Amino acid sequence: MMEYSYTDLSKMIDHSLLVPTMTTEDFEAGIQLAIAYDVASVCIMPYYLKRCAELLSGTGVKASTTIGFPHGGHTTEIKRAEAERAIADGCEELDMVVNISQVLSGHWDYVRKDVKAVIEVAHVAEQKVKVIFENCYLNDAQKIKLCEICSELGADWVKTSTGYGTGGATHEDLKLMREHAADHVQVKAAGGVRDLDSLIAVRELGVSRCGASRTREMLDPLRKKLGMPEINLGTIAANKNDNPNY
Repeated sequence: MMEYSYTDLSKMIDHSLLVPTMTTEDFEAGIQLAIAYDVASVCIMPYYLKRCAELLSGTGVKASTTIGFPHGGHTTEIKRAEAERAIADGCEELDMVVNISQVLSGHWDYVRKDVKAVIEVAHVAEQKVKVIFENCYLNDAQKIKLCEICSELGADWVKTSTGYGTGGATHEDLKLMREHAADHVQVKAAGGVRDLDSLIAVRELGVSRCGASRTREMLDPLRKKLGMPEINLGTIAANKNDNPNY
């Protein structure tokens, strides 16, 4: 553990604020927690993104949100419009869900055009895209095909899951995605990485980002081991922020 610096690990975390029962007070507290722990980004519901981006400005923590979330069934035109609005509201990283139905149907031209539409919007604005597969519903051949499409289109990350499907990131899937995604495409784990040991384990598989709602629980043990001061921000409605699948 000690071979990693604090920011090596804290900057892997996209702090997730996506549970539908969260209030604006929960969002405000969650954003402050993300700033205090110096994570990579806050991934927040689209309607609160603009306020989130304002609070994160100048902190080194990026503002991110979701596109086509959580089932990917929005039309491509709606996903493009969501991406445009997110960019206008200050989004720096967009987590988009593929059209899962079209993946399962084998309609790869549709899937490619759907993903391309969002990547184009983001890259024109010099922002980044994470493409969510929702691996719990897919077989390995489908996951590999998605990695190939994302590599071809220049996606910035391929991501295992939304955290709201029937399962999350597995080591087997992470190895598969790292093997079949091009070197310029990073891998993000979402769902199931809930403590420091798990975070380190996925890093060693080649993962550069991890979606997390348990940021405090993951990073407090690291801060303690490194002799860093304790962060005390009070309790953030754990029953709302903790997604059991994340």
